[in-house]
Amino acid sequence: MQQTNFSGEIIETIYFGGGTPSLLTKSEIQNILQKIHSSFTVAPSAEITLETNPDDIKEEKLNDWNETGINRLSIGIQSFFEEDLQWMNRVHNAQQAVDSLQLAVDRFENITIDLIYGTPGLTNEKWKQNIDKAISFNIPHLSCYALTVEPKTALQKLIQQHKAEDINPDKQSEQFLLLMQWLEEAGYEHYEISNFAKSGFRSRHNSSYWLGKNYLGLGPSAHSFDGNSRWWNIANNNTYIHSIAGGIVPFEKEELTATQKLNEYIMISLRTTEGLDLSKVKKAVSYELSARSGKYIERGHLKLENNFLRLTRKGKLLADGIAADLFADQ
Repeated sequence: MQQTNFSGEIIETIYFGGGTPSLLTKSEIQNILQKIHSSFTVAPSAEITLETNPDDIKEEKLNDWNETGINRLSIGIQSFFEEDLQWMNRVHNAQQAVDSLQLAVDRFENITIDLIYGTPGLTNEKWKQNIDKAISFNIPHLSCYALTVEPKTALQKLIQQHKAEDINPDKQSEQFLLLMQWLEEAGYEHYEISNFAKSGFRSRHNSSYWLGKNYLGLGPSAHSFDGNSRWWNIANNNTYIHSIAGGIVPFEKEELTATQKLNEYIMISLRTTEGLDLSKVKKAVSYELSARSGKYIERGHLKLENNFLRLTRKGKLLADGIAADLFADQ
């Protein structure tokens, strides 16, 4: 098992994601789950999530997923507006976004959807309509992300050629603040920077990442972590398949230093509503953190409560920069 033994672990979550797992047939999903159950100890109440696009959601597929044991859906809605979906080059249209939720909520209680804000054409009014539409379906979990322009993408090239409008960071900040206000008023808990949940509907799978638990990734590009090291499979599908056929799992690996693990804890914990537990940090570093965090407390970006550092609503706009400033020196 890639030089690490996970046989003693109890599997609490299984996540079909990355790529388009909704294209798998019912029998393929069943075979994968049967292999997992035969290889590991899976908790009876395990959260089993499947990522899907709106255009893949059909009544027959939903029934199949139910029968295989899938008990949570992650649906990539992104927006309920046609012009936004076209701008983002999404395959599905606005009507499919609505239709997919109408079908899904009848068969699954535990659903999360992705929404994107900060796109050039998204006004605050339209952003509010997107949120209201999700709430109207009683979706218990929302993952909301600011649009980012990745290097070497078609979108970046269009922006550089002035054929597409660039993103506005101030507008993104404003829409994030509005998002936090609206969802708090609607009864959602903002338990991680990009994630909001009704009571009892936090993502158990993603929460395991933020709690620093071990995880095992299977397939091309999949990442794994055992508390001390991290490894990732190669991304090339053909090379991966040929290597597996030859009995070799092609991956790269890195051992994490104590400082790297500490800094990862600082970064991840600050993103959560629980915050950074100073008692988990060595005394010397704890003092250093307290000194460095002082300026952010004074500015109203951080608050210190019962030995926990937590981001304020205003501080969440600067989460990555604050975390980086609190990192221990290598």
